[in-house]
Amino acid sequence: MTATNDTLAPGATGAGLLDRERIIAKPGFNRWLVPPAALAIHLCIGMAYGFSVFWLPLTKAIGITSSVACADLNLGSALFTTTCDWRVSDLGWIYTLFFVLLGCSAAIWGGWLERAGPRKAGFVSAICWCGGMAIAAVGIMTHQLWLMWFGAGVIGGIGLGLGYISPVSTLIKWFPDRRGMATGMAIMGFGGGAMIGAPLADALMRHFRTDASIGVWETFLVMAAIYFVFMMAGAFGYRIPPAGWKPEGWTAPAAKNSMITTRHVHLKNAHKTKQFWMIWLVLCLNVSAGIGVLGMASPMLQEIFAGSLIGLPDVKFADLTPEQLAQIGAIAAGFTGLLSVFNIAGRFFWASLSDRIGRKGTYFTFFALGIVLYALAPWAAGMGNKALFVGMLCIIVSMYGGGFATIPAYLADIFGTQFVGAIHGRLLTAWATAGIIGPVVVNYIREAQIAAGIPRAQVYDFTMYILAGMLVVGLIANLMVKPLQDKWYMSDAEVASLQAKTTAASSGPSGSFGIGKGGFDGKALIAWAIVGIPILWGIWITLQKTFVLFM
Repeated sequence: MTATNDTLAPGATGAGLLDRERIIAKPGFNRWLVPPAALAIHLCIGMAYGFSVFWLPLTKAIGITSSVACADLNLGSALFTTTCDWRVSDLGWIYTLFFVLLGCSAAIWGGWLERAGPRKAGFVSAICWCGGMAIAAVGIMTHQLWLMWFGAGVIGGIGLGLGYISPVSTLIKWFPDRRGMATGMAIMGFGGGAMIGAPLADALMRHFRTDASIGVWETFLVMAAIYFVFMMAGAFGYRIPPAGWKPEGWTAPAAKNSMITTRHVHLKNAHKTKQFWMIWLVLCLNVSAGIGVLGMASPMLQEIFAGSLIGLPDVKFADLTPEQLAQIGAIAAGFTGLLSVFNIAGRFFWASLSDRIGRKGTYFTFFALGIVLYALAPWAAGMGNKALFVGMLCIIVSMYGGGFATIPAYLADIFGTQFVGAIHGRLLTAWATAGIIGPVVVNYIREAQIAAGIPRAQVYDFTMYILAGMLVVGLIANLMVKPLQDKWYMSDAEVASLQAKTTAASSGPSGSFGIGKGGFDGKALIAWAIVGIPILWGIWITLQKTFVLFM
């Protein structure tokens, strides 16, 4: 996202184009160029949240206008059938695979990323995410669900993990004066990906739809090409600060909060502490609840409110015509985009607020308020109050996104910044676990409720109460997070020795070195415009469809 030249830093002789040594910032570099690079990647991989827009069209991949159902179809046979249309529960496993592989790849390669640098990680992420979508397109063309699972779910999931964690420790190092805001900027784009991708996907599917195709595989290929360009631009826009760098005029404040340490815990010891597992549980339960809702956002709105979305309150979902289904599908895509607006806004808002009220206090708010909202959502749906129901889910999703943005700062507060990226990668196994729990709870309870004859407008009620119960456990886990004992921290000599081994730049005195200045200068404004214009387009489309939703 920046045209800064790649003249090698001292000690980087012979470094490759993707190597960490190649991207050490030099005098004159503006630190505000780094967040747009992170956003360029996260806005692309964030489309993982918007994949529910494909579920209902893909249930008609063979029938085109109506699903070709097979009474004896099970999950195993669905993987290989070429004569039966897939069910939403079969497709929902792709969503689960996204986050299972995201968490696993982040944990496995988090340490490698710290050594290799964010550019190389971003490059590999682009290959995996976009290549996975291309493989999934072949799976749709040949009607092979296993190929979709492998392409989008497995290969794409690995790309998600590497792309997700690549900017976290980088931006924390660039913004030590605004740690919470930095983590919010680092990953807020991931929450906004669906805001852009969902309406884009809906428009592309309508463009490519014919009597012989639902237009999904064509959409996958076009989006993969667009994403590849943006992700490569982001990867090559990353820079890292040299050893000893700090913002000009900034001095680290004396610790006033016992929950914020100025020392460091080694990666090999972090997972041995009780605090790591309490924070792991905090993230897992917050994500399980939120991801269950996000993964089924589009079908949920359509099935609960059905004809009322288009001014026909007495028409149930099963009675809608194909044309009416297409209408409410477009509205539901707007709803998915609206949730994405709150997802991205929540990541920045709550993470920034955590700089003032603390990470523990922020998570207390997530759980306490979330319990109330999840428990009351079925009541709002039963009243038929679209505005109240949508408003509740928007707040829920803002806290879900805020939880992701706050967790890296929470880890930095407890374990220090030396290994925060790798520790964060390991903690994301909680996301992998939640990626199974949340969607499975929602998808299979939904199927069981439908099979039991429960009206589609009520099949999500019991699920919401279960998710509220998960947040109660998360509330307790958060209350149990305490400062670490001294025995877990590295000595000053150990930290100095480690930094000397891992930096390619000379370790001289600390200071700004003429780096990080500039604010929103010309280059920064151009970089922010490149990512900002798609965001504004997504917001505009979302607001248009939201207006239809509440008419």
